[in-house]
Amino acid sequence: MLRTAKIAIVAALEREVWPLVKDWPRRETDFAGRGYRFFEQEATAVVCGGIGSEAARRATEAIIELYRPRLVISAGFAGGLDPALAVGDALRPRHVLNGADGSRTDSGSGEGVLISFPHVAGPEQKAKLRRAYGAQAVDMEASAVAESAQAHNVKFMACKVISDTSSSSLAPFDRFVGHDGKFHVLRFLGYVAVRPWLWWKVERWARETARAATNLCAALAELCAEKVPGSEFETIPR
Repeated sequence: MLRTAKIAIVAALEREVWPLVKDWPRRETDFAGRGYRFFEQEATAVVCGGIGSEAARRATEAIIELYRPRLVISAGFAGGLDPALAVGDALRPRHVLNGADGSRTDSGSGEGVLISFPHVAGPEQKAKLRRAYGAQAVDMEASAVAESAQAHNVKFMACKVISDTSSSSLAPFDRFVGHDGKFHVLRFLGYVAVRPWLWWKVERWARETARAATNLCAALAELCAEKVPGSEFETIPR
């Protein structure tokens, strides 16, 4: 069943957008052989398609085909490349780069550069990306969302929040991402359980991403209200 929405938001994980969508109506729908959960409110639809470029591309195709939005927003966590960026800082980058082929999308608004890279970047890789591309932040999905939106002549924006700084070294989360983009929590917890030196990193990551998600959702609510005047969104406390 085709529905319409003025804004479509594509995120990787529900954790990233949960403060915004937790009370929204939802529906489960299959598209191109995959099951998706869509959250709907006012003139906005949200889908969490999984981690990585391929998962993001598929989710974007699904939400565009099913909702016919005027605007697609790539939302979620990003790693800071600029040392001035702190955990919880929200940004709307104007340019999104594909780290695989160097292609660039200009959203026409916002400031700075976001680069999409296929792996979780540590401090050394973050420094290389900043020097090579002049980017302020790195994620794994935005360029795929941008390219899919462009292919359908739909306007694109990115709204990201810093979940780890330029000096942060994360646990190897991407090792536990399946081909479908889903994060295998139990496998990851089993890996961490026998490595006590990772416990404090995971605990810190959980605290910091909770704060980042709250700030991201506040920024998304503001952006959606700006793009759809008159829409009412729950105020997300920072």
